[in-house]
Amino acid sequence: MPTSVNVAVIYYSSTGTISTIAKAMAGYVESAGAHVRLRKAAELAPQAAIDSNPAWAEHARATADIPEVSPDDMVWADAVIFGTPTRYGNVTAQLKQFLDTLGGLWQAGQLADKVYSGFTASSTAHGGQESTLLALYNTMYHFGGILVPPGYTDPSKFVDGNPYGTSHVSGQGDIPVGEQTLTAARVQAERVVKFTRAVKAGLAAEH
Repeated sequence: MPTSVNVAVIYYSSTGTISTIAKAMAGYVESAGAHVRLRKAAELAPQAAIDSNPAWAEHARATADIPEVSPDDMVWADAVIFGTPTRYGNVTAQLKQFLDTLGGLWQAGQLADKVYSGFTASSTAHGGQESTLLALYNTMYHFGGILVPPGYTDPSKFVDGNPYGTSHVSGQGDIPVGEQTLTAARVQAERVVKFTRAVKAGLAAEH
């Protein structure tokens, strides 16, 4: 019987690209035999800013039923896959705000020894995808987390070309998530589940 693992997919998305990838990632995690929680970071932008962008406003309405993330989701998870669009080559304020609330769990050692991975999107091919994921992963080092990036571990990774994590070029929101991105998400999700299972079983054997 394979080791049971819990995977949280935690993301922030304004107009829907990251949300689409997050839902796909959660589905692939579940298909790989893990328990999954799909959670969004709380919105920090004022309503006026959201309403000024029809795509943003529509996405907020369409995802109103997805629960907001809480620290309990981090405690529950054996692995966490974070998703964030690029913001000048960095993590969005909304996701960073959530990460900044985790000091108590970090001090208690409750964020260590978990598997972490990430995905992102940008308007252009060189819009900060790699630096955004590297910035995200810097936080995971402080957690004492175990990073499981996709690397070039599947032939498809030589097509999409990003070993740091699944990434998508969205243009001005007019380039939908397609097969290349979904394949990358599947490869990453399956790899996260595989290594989370191995890590959890190994830690259990030590005790």
